[in-house]
Amino acid sequence: MLRVLFHLLGAIQFSYGCYYDYTYVQIPSTSTTVTTFGGKFKYLTYLNAMLQTVYFTVAVINDLAGTNESSPSNKPLVRRTKDVLFSALAFPLAMFVGVTFWGIYAVDRELILPKMMDAYFPTWLNHVMHSNIVVFTIVELATSFRMYPKRKFGLSILTTFMLFYVIWIHFIYFKTGSWVYPILSVLNWPLRIFFYLFSLGFVCGLYTLGESLNQSIWAKEVEYTVKSEKKKAK
Repeated sequence: MLRVLFHLLGAIQFSYGCYYDYTYVQIPSTSTTVTTFGGKFKYLTYLNAMLQTVYFTVAVINDLAGTNESSPSNKPLVRRTKDVLFSALAFPLAMFVGVTFWGIYAVDRELILPKMMDAYFPTWLNHVMHSNIVVFTIVELATSFRMYPKRKFGLSILTTFMLFYVIWIHFIYFKTGSWVYPILSVLNWPLRIFFYLFSLGFVCGLYTLGESLNQSIWAKEVEYTVKSEKKKAK
């Protein structure tokens, strides 16, 4: 029951954050140099919050109609979806958004969330989008077991997502002449490329971190599942 309530709280919190941001956070064009093209969907923070909403909703459905057994004889689709979604996207992206946002914010907040946005982007929403995502994903890692997919498969999903996002923000730039994030406007092309490669390496590192933590926290369950899958293969 506590797991269900936790997952439900996550789904409600992140869905409301997305709703509030989309409906009420409207920044006048005269107050920012960022184009309105792409709306909220040009921000990785917003896309990640949508992803967390989907993940925690799937988790609730799995709690009610699927299974949380470590190695069920017939793992339902909703459980398989939940495991892959968390491993390949929800965990690494939540950590990436939280760490990079607060890291850049600590150096110079004007490069990531200019002070003038405080009048439109409330503090509570900032923490839902950039702080709570980290807290909830860590608690989820520690309280719900999942079997990570093959590393090549999981990293392929994550890398594909990041590649499409980089293409998306460059499409916006070449169409409007405006960078989605102020930090990109102060970097030349060689530094931007380095920034992208570093970010990709960092998020992939977060994937392996999540995998390692999962294997450490759920060592007995992982070992049991591996043995069960080997028996089924025979």
